[in-house]
Amino acid sequence: MDSFNRRRFLAGSAATVAGPALRAIAAPAELDAVVVGAGAAGIAAARRLAAAGRRFALVEATDRVGGRCITDTAIFDVPFDRGAHWIHTPDLNPLAKLAPQTGLDIYPAPRGQRVRIGRRNAREGEMEDFLADLVRANRMIADAARGKTDVPCDQALPKDLGVWRPCIDFVLGPFGCGKDLDQVSAIDFSKSAERDVDAFCRQGYGALLAKLAAGLPVQLSTPVTRIDWSGRRIEVRTSKGELDARSVIVTASTGVLATNKIKFDPELPRRQLDAITKLSLGSYDHVAIQFSGNPLGLDKDDLVFEQASDPKTAALLANVSGTTLCLVEVGGSFGASLSDAGPAAMVNFAVDWLAGLYGSEIKQAVRRSHATQWNKEPWALGAFSAAVPGGQFARRTLMDSMHDRVWFAGEAAHETLWGTVAGAWESGERAAEAVLKKLGR
Repeated sequence: MDSFNRRRFLAGSAATVAGPALRAIAAPAELDAVVVGAGAAGIAAARRLAAAGRRFALVEATDRVGGRCITDTAIFDVPFDRGAHWIHTPDLNPLAKLAPQTGLDIYPAPRGQRVRIGRRNAREGEMEDFLADLVRANRMIADAARGKTDVPCDQALPKDLGVWRPCIDFVLGPFGCGKDLDQVSAIDFSKSAERDVDAFCRQGYGALLAKLAAGLPVQLSTPVTRIDWSGRRIEVRTSKGELDARSVIVTASTGVLATNKIKFDPELPRRQLDAITKLSLGSYDHVAIQFSGNPLGLDKDDLVFEQASDPKTAALLANVSGTTLCLVEVGGSFGASLSDAGPAAMVNFAVDWLAGLYGSEIKQAVRRSHATQWNKEPWALGAFSAAVPGGQFARRTLMDSMHDRVWFAGEAAHETLWGTVAGAWESGERAAEAVLKKLGR
């Protein structure tokens, strides 16, 4: 069974990359660029600047590289992507193309998905109805996006989805965008590139990103607090001193930018501030459960939804890369409220949800569990961006430089691959190319 168009999230990386100690004050003529943030966009930008032989600094607020793309190997005895996991369109994905250089294993994700109706799998006819309604829903959103006025995605949905409406709302909204559909721009949604062919990295997507960062002079645990771009050179103030550069690439999430953690002098123009607000981050978390054996009876990397009756639902990615680790995915407003309730509440919901679909006996097979809380990560403050209704212009605005001196990059600064690691990577490369063009090759 062919899969639907998975508009998914970003987030996940693992190891750290050591760099030389940051000097208290860099000589004004030393740096061509400062790259703020060592997630996918920052790593891509730094690699491009390094390849061009430019002098730059790469500073990261946390104690690791990867941003919202992290592979953890300490919580469980297998790789666990705490953030981004799906490698979308691997034939075109720049990270998948670079993977052979790292020695890590990329393999295709299974096509299709299962749907549970109570404690049984949906029958063939029921699956056909579900997929047909999902296609209709996507088509109606695309039709609405051609109108003169942007509308929320939920207003464009067919009115006759019947029992499949809650499931489709979840698949296209919280699961695909990290937001409920009434909070998602139909135009922004429709610009998202098709993501119906996917792959996984056996060692973790974050591990792949960390490998690609190897050798870069990353300054870890060095948050940027102020960017003064009022003078001839740009002064970047960090917790460990100041850097002077001719240009700056800022890859912080829109969640961080919206909180003014990084102050700008002069302040950001109104249009940039408006774009950041309209590209707010959604909520998307993994509740990871490691079982003894395979009590769910599912195959490697099986994707499962349910014919839900209300928004309190989730998705299941079972037996990740052939292990006994399963990910229960929660998102949107329900996922955010669940995250606010804390990890214990998140795990309880996930186990009860699975028990409702596969029987209460599965509770006895739970070995370990862990819940991510991306909304509470201080240097992320959310999962990934989806433009609010009326915010379809925001990505293009965010991609514009400020006087050819300050550039923004990240998944939010990509019109078709937003919400993906590949989109963040491409935006970082694009910003670095713009910097090189301005500096003169």
